[in-house]
This record gives sequence, C-alpha cells and structure tokens, in this order.
Amino acid sequence: MPQPADPPAGLPDAALPAGLYADAPLPLRERQYSPSSCIGGNYQPFISAYRERSAQARTDAARAGGRWSRHALSATPSHALELCLPATAGAGAPVALMLFVHGGYWQELSAADSLFAATACVQRGIGFAALDYTLAPAARLGTIIDECLEALRWLAGHAAALGIARDGVVIAGSSAGAHLCAAMALGARDARAANRAVIMPRGAVLVSGVYWLEPLIGTTIDGALHLDTETARRASPGLAELAGLPEMLVAWGEVETEAFKAQSHAFARRLVEAAVPCKTLQVPGRNHFDVVLDLAEPESALGRRAFGMLGPASNGAPAAAASISK
Repeated sequence: MPQPADPPAGLPDAALPAGLYADAPLPLRERQYSPSSCIGGNYQPFISAYRERSAQARTDAARAGGRWSRHALSATPSHALELCLPATAGAGAPVALMLFVHGGYWQELSAADSLFAATACVQRGIGFAALDYTLAPAARLGTIIDECLEALRWLAGHAAALGIARDGVVIAGSSAGAHLCAAMALGARDARAANRAVIMPRGAVLVSGVYWLEPLIGTTIDGALHLDTETARRASPGLAELAGLPEMLVAWGEVETEAFKAQSHAFARRLVEAAVPCKTLQVPGRNHFDVVLDLAEPESALGRRAFGMLGPASNGAPAAAASISK
C-alpha cells in the first residue's frame, strides 16, 4: 500500500466559514451531515440505481465502440482504474478523458458502481475512467488522498500510449469524491510546481462536496475515519491555498441539507477569492444522491457544463474568468 502523502497544506488557525454547523450539538451535526435526512433516511434505492445504470453503461459503451480495461495503480487490489476509451483513442488526435471519483463518505461504493457516464462519453469520442481507492477504515484519509493523486501520476506516464490528451483530463466527483477531486487538483498543482510528473486536470466538477472536515469529528461518519482536529484540517481543501487551480464547477442538488449547501457556497467563494475560474450550479429538484446521475445526461444543466469542460484540448490556454453564478 502506498505511504500516505501529506494532504493539502492548510491554514491551521483559520476560522471555519459560517453555516457549516461546526459548533452545533452532535445530534444536529449528525443530521446536517447525513444527506439522507432530506429524503426520508433511505438512500439504498439510489445506490441500486448507480449499480444498475453502471452495469448497463458497461454494455452500452462497449456497443458504442468503447474498449474497457482495468489498470492496477499499486499492489493494493482496491486501488485501480476502470477505463473505457473510444475507438478513436490511439488512432488519431488524443482524446479527452472524464475521470470520476465516487463518494460514499470515503467508506462505501466502488468504481464498478460509478460507470454511468461512460456511454455518453464514448458516444462523443471522449474517454471515461472511474477510480477505485481503498476505503476507510482499511485506509486512513491521507492514504486515500494519495491513492487518488496516484491516478494522475499514472496517467502522466501512460496517456501517450493510451491516446489520451494530457491537457484534456477533467476530474469529477460526488460527495466524498468531490472532496477527493479538490485534493487531487491541489496535489497535482504542487507536484507540477516541484517538477514531478503528473497530469494537471484542465477542470474539476465538484458535486455536493465536503471541503471542511472538522464538523465531521465525533459523528457516526467519523467512526471509520478517526479524525482529530489536526488530521481534519490537513485534509480540508477549504483551508488550503487555492491559487493556481484549474477551472472548477461547484454543484449541488436543491434537496440537500443546509450544511452541504454552505460547504459548496463557501468553497466557491474561496476559489473566486483565489482567482480560480469557478462557476456554481444548484440543480433544481435533485438531491445529494441523484444529482450526480446528471453527468450521464449531456443535455442536463450539470451535463452541459461538465461536457463543456471536455471540449477541444486547451494546450494550456487560460479558462474563463472567475465568477459565482447559478
């Protein structure tokens, strides 16, 4: 198993933004950081939908000419990349890639449950990948972050052979996956500054994420994470220096808890303050669990923006100016 890298450098004495319920009594924090509290408590039908739609996408993407493969990222079986490339990959100009990082509070789900956007990607000549990382409690959060960053290191060494555009990778994640995508972007920025080989994403789609982790300390979610104030702050992208990150879309569903909405609003504000190109999107009628399925629908509000990032390779051209919009 890879050794844990330092999570994004934080500002340990920085005050948390308002609205995160960090100082709320434990029962209130439990409710605010339980996404299912907005939908009656049962999120299993959405997990079943992920799996059913992913199984269908595996078949449909192959029928559309996609070539599936699985690539180990380390000696740990749970650390791998599920990759589907269109027939054009390696046969002409390099293709863009959507790299999806699943949620599940760092302790549920898998790449196999997260393939639902593959068909839409392949049909548009875009590659798709879903990342498997070791779940808590088998791995601590620092190790999980490093495993996710390793996917960008691996792509740096294999993009040319696979026919993937090095400047055409967009990372996308939901819930804990959004947190991990933010940490990946920070890690890639720092690795590039240190002249280490890594793919710098051209953009990131962050859906219903948690960017300050201190409010989770002591909740049932924390049972598998073993956070304390120091580890929570070190793993909080919201406390990091954000300048130099790629274009970001910060999105969430209308039917989310106030804490999750506050996390997204506050992180978007910090991105804009750091002059990072950033847009926000609240998706009407969607909740924490079904909003991410819109990534499989290129004509949806979320899908249009995500696939817009996956346009022609940028060759390092700057993205649009930073702003907050809905």
